[in-house]
Amino acid sequence: MFKKKITFLVIPDSSGVSRQLRIPVAFFYIATCVVLFLVVSSLFFGAEFLSARVSELALAQYKLENARLHEKFEQFSDRLSETEARYQSLVQKEVAIRNLFNLPEINPEERQLGVGGPGSLDPLTLSGADMRSFRTEVQLDQLLRLSQFEVEKFGEVERSVMKVKDRLDHTPSIWPTDGWNSRGFGVLFDPFTGNEQMHYGIDIANRIGTPVYAPASGRVSDVGAVAVGLGTAVVIEHGYGFQTRYGHLSKFLVKVGQKVSRGDLIAYMGNTGHSTGPHLHYEVSKNGRAVNPKDYILDKM
Repeated sequence: MFKKKITFLVIPDSSGVSRQLRIPVAFFYIATCVVLFLVVSSLFFGAEFLSARVSELALAQYKLENARLHEKFEQFSDRLSETEARYQSLVQKEVAIRNLFNLPEINPEERQLGVGGPGSLDPLTLSGADMRSFRTEVQLDQLLRLSQFEVEKFGEVERSVMKVKDRLDHTPSIWPTDGWNSRGFGVLFDPFTGNEQMHYGIDIANRIGTPVYAPASGRVSDVGAVAVGLGTAVVIEHGYGFQTRYGHLSKFLVKVGQKVSRGDLIAYMGNTGHSTGPHLHYEVSKNGRAVNPKDYILDKM
């Protein structure tokens, strides 16, 4: 078959001489194979070129994205460091509050306790980026656990401070009325008998009708004639062992069982009972024992 030949008759114009061209069949097969080889090779190398070009573009894109991620990671690390600094500042404030209110301190070692976190990895198998990522993960995990611990401790501080605040709110601490101190606390001469006897409060003199205010939060426990000699009076139970009494009133504005807060108007100064002139008799007792009211007055008259 390959020995056969194909004869081509070439006829030029009318003045020319015709010629015969005999080409073996094998030539056509070889030519066809060569053409196919060239076409396939072109397609192959073209695909390789395009693939390489695409890979270069993808690599450039990956490098750009990696640079952006690196920048974001640096920003994240800076913010994480800033957050850790703020956490340390928060811890210092918590310690200061505990010292201010005489609350139990937290052992520094206790603040570092915690469980969980990322598992340990072999540093030899990690790249530089992987190692930084791992360290950041450890730092973030620790900060999250410590912040949760601090939130719990601040909750304890808040509850303790609220108890202190409630106690302060119910502790007499202001002058109950305006005027001048006409008689103090202690063993004094009685103006009616001339004999020495215990005076369980202080007397504050002023005009009849001068407003009288509650020096702390509490509940009214008695009104009217509560004791011999005090005339019209009011008694307030403040809690935490404190009780206050207000005597020689012209009028009271509260009733038994009523809750009052520091600064509430409760009565008006008068001259009722055993009194030599308009004034307020003000008593403070703690755990059933009379104390000097001036020891529980923070503002000055």
